[in-house]
Amino acid sequence: MANTVIKVEHLSKYYRLGLIGAGTLREDVSRMMSRLRGKTDPLDPIHGHMTGRDQGEIWALNDVNFEVSQGEILGIIGKNGAGKSTLLKVLSRITAPTSGRIKMKGRVGSLLEVGTGFHEELTGRENVYLNGAILGMTRQEVSSKLDEIIEFAEMAQFIDTPVKRYSSGMRVRLAFSVAAHLEPEILIIDEVLAVGDIEFQNKCIGKMESVAGHGRTVLFVSHNMNIVQNLCTRGIIIDHGSVGFDGGIQEATNLYMTNHGEALDISKEKFRGVIQNKIRFTHLTVNGHDLAARVGVNPSQPITISLSGINQALIKDAEIFIALFCDGYRLATMFDQETTTPLIEGEFTSTFVIPPNLLQPGQYALKIGAQSPRLKEWMISDFIGGFEVSAQWDALVQERKVGSINITNSAGKRTQ
Repeated sequence: MANTVIKVEHLSKYYRLGLIGAGTLREDVSRMMSRLRGKTDPLDPIHGHMTGRDQGEIWALNDVNFEVSQGEILGIIGKNGAGKSTLLKVLSRITAPTSGRIKMKGRVGSLLEVGTGFHEELTGRENVYLNGAILGMTRQEVSSKLDEIIEFAEMAQFIDTPVKRYSSGMRVRLAFSVAAHLEPEILIIDEVLAVGDIEFQNKCIGKMESVAGHGRTVLFVSHNMNIVQNLCTRGIIIDHGSVGFDGGIQEATNLYMTNHGEALDISKEKFRGVIQNKIRFTHLTVNGHDLAARVGVNPSQPITISLSGINQALIKDAEIFIALFCDGYRLATMFDQETTTPLIEGEFTSTFVIPPNLLQPGQYALKIGAQSPRLKEWMISDFIGGFEVSAQWDALVQERKVGSINITNSAGKRTQ
């Protein structure tokens, strides 16, 4: 691979749970002396020596191999416990591998957990200099970047406050800004961006794209498939400590959603209303994806929501609906019929289509239900899942249009 900056070969890492050793120097010496004298270890369990399996040997990584090129943004995806965070810790030299080899070219900046690399008693400003020193930068080099770091993190008011008084969101903002602006050749980011608000997430995504555009390499872990798809150029799936897939990001996310997503069982969701025992909703998808993970959609494409269920008894006048929310406010209600019609017994599927370029980037939640025209019969769910419209801007979907609904520029006119 041309311009390879990261090369991982046969990387493995295991941990032992339960009884590993004596735990104190005196007891360790006692074990050693017993072995030298040919005697039984006085600290062995009564039932005998525990095997590695008995002790809970866990292989967090198992024979991992991959390469990353300069300027590449690699998305690392997988279920909780798959080994993603362990991989990043090994690459960041926070923990050592059990076996295997890692070759990396250049300085590594990491943001793995909220507040990682910060000293609680130091101020934000002092921690910026501390992180620069860890990266091998001079004080003068850090000073030249300080104003950019503070401005990006929006921390001017609090930069001289001890970090121990920061909220988790403030820590993430400053930590990301430090990691991105001190110009490491390799930037490693874990799921911590989930702590920040959507506006700051979008700033971070833009910054990571800029970092990669300047020839630096980014490794990014997230459960948000929308962000991964829009940011990354390639993806690997970590499954039980091994690389299960390595290839194009779209194929990687589709494969992960297909193989690892658990369908949202909406039949177990809570409903209220006089007909809540007549209709049982069974399946809800957005653009063909179950809502096990947050579904990401492109603002310039239509959003198709499919809702299936079983009707237990005839309802003479009924319409199935979905209610669309953003930030707790009800934006719209969509019905599956222009005029009410009978809903007969048996299975049904209702489809709703949101036109392209209607919703601004952001997170949207759904409620589902059914009703008759005069609300004599009705039922509605609590919030039941949702989707995220990605921050992809163009002539029709513009960042300056603050709000949830995108109204075209032709809706406004000026005369002078």
